[in-house]
Amino acid sequence: MSPEALITILILAIPIYFLCKWTLNKWEIGNPKSRKLTAIIPTIILSPLAYVGMIVIWMMSVSYYPTKKFNKAEWDTNIEGRYTMSKNIIKSEMLIGKTKEEVIEILGEEFSIYDEEHIAYYLGFVPSMLGIDPDVLDIYFENGKVIKVSQHET
Repeated sequence: MSPEALITILILAIPIYFLCKWTLNKWEIGNPKSRKLTAIIPTIILSPLAYVGMIVIWMMSVSYYPTKKFNKAEWDTNIEGRYTMSKNIIKSEMLIGKTKEEVIEILGEEFSIYDEEHIAYYLGFVPSMLGIDPDVLDIYFENGKVIKVSQHET
């Protein structure tokens, strides 16, 4: 464990200790002399848990991004921000059952072709902790109609 982590846990332990001591006094748990020592036990347990909780909250906030409804004008002009509309495209199933020509009419002509049954549209870089590659919107066809739409990091 790094020294920074230990220092952070110790800093968190101070208010946690006083909170535990206050709780023991409020609920009159134990005798007044033993409450100081009794407050140390939950402090030892809760301080590392609070540290882990802070890290989890920070990671969730770093990888958050807003989502928007699909807007063709914005899709065409904001190429790096297309990822904000991808969830709406997938969840609304707006492309399911459409032909390749209809998809191109909706999403535009700038796409990558993997094969006759699979094309992909560039979405930009989705905010995430370890996101170093851009995402793409994969569109799968069967018998000339869209059967599946998904998103993945390249």
